[in-house]
Amino acid sequence: MLSVDCRGSPYEIGVQHGTAAKTHIERCIEFYASLFQETSKLDWPEVQDIAGSFSEHIKKTWPEYHEEMQGVAAGSGRSILDIIALNVRTEIAFGRFSDGCTSLAWHTEKRAYLGQNWDWMERQKENLIILKISQPGKPSIQMITEAGIIGKIGFNSDGVGVCLNAIKAKGMDPERLPVHLGLRMALESHSANEAVEALERWGMAAPAHILIADANDAVGFEFTSKTTAKLLPDTKGRVVHSNHLLLEHPGITDIVWIKDSLFRVDRMADLCDKLPIEPTWAEVSKLFEDEENAPTAICREQKGGSTSATLFNIVMDLKQRTGIVRMGRPTAVEETVTLGL
Repeated sequence: MLSVDCRGSPYEIGVQHGTAAKTHIERCIEFYASLFQETSKLDWPEVQDIAGSFSEHIKKTWPEYHEEMQGVAAGSGRSILDIIALNVRTEIAFGRFSDGCTSLAWHTEKRAYLGQNWDWMERQKENLIILKISQPGKPSIQMITEAGIIGKIGFNSDGVGVCLNAIKAKGMDPERLPVHLGLRMALESHSANEAVEALERWGMAAPAHILIADANDAVGFEFTSKTTAKLLPDTKGRVVHSNHLLLEHPGITDIVWIKDSLFRVDRMADLCDKLPIEPTWAEVSKLFEDEENAPTAICREQKGGSTSATLFNIVMDLKQRTGIVRMGRPTAVEETVTLGL
């Protein structure tokens, strides 16, 4: 798996990312160009036009992110609109993509576990990279991301980590913070609380759930383009989430778009209840191998009625600033990558 180390100014970080992952970015653009055509009848020039409607606002409001994406474009030999399109793919998709991720935060006396299975179409697996970022005055970051996207799933040197679950709900606001830039903003925060406050302050452009945690706290931050809500840990220190809104959002209805999302939340909670109050790393990792209700299980397969599979599992301990990424379905691991800060 490609690992890219980036450091310096936003533009320099972007150039290093784009240069090292040039081939992956090319394939990533091809993947989403095909997908947008299939699901939304949008050809790539039309996608670029939509990306253009975000570009000036991002440049004005979050200039460092825009500079980094300019660097990615320069390094990969693509246009800035190609790279912005990747980074606002959630907003362009507008709920038309169907995946099925399951995430968990679990704080114990000794550990601060944060993890998820990231489920998506198998042909995108080859375009995943490990991105490591060091920038002056901000925490260092290690994440697993789709090539060309500057914010995704991982943790930072202050012990702040994020996971992502897709949510489908009506509405998109291009004047708000795009989801993947929200993930990056959270990863540049010094605490989970600081991250939540920042995302609440800016407001989010499209629906999703970001599970934000640090060594001491965890918050399931649900949002649509108009609403936000915070899911706090249960009495055992856990937050479990999948692909529907668990909390009330005024005016938002028809939130269960993947029926097995309900099952996966209940299943993960039940499995956790069977573990001791201080589970081992191996026990927490095994939770994500569960195949009950296959193929639409916590460990997902792309077959039958399931259009996606688990492409990787990540488990982090934010107290120790460590993480393990298992590529492929965690029942059939293809590669293991250890992260540490």
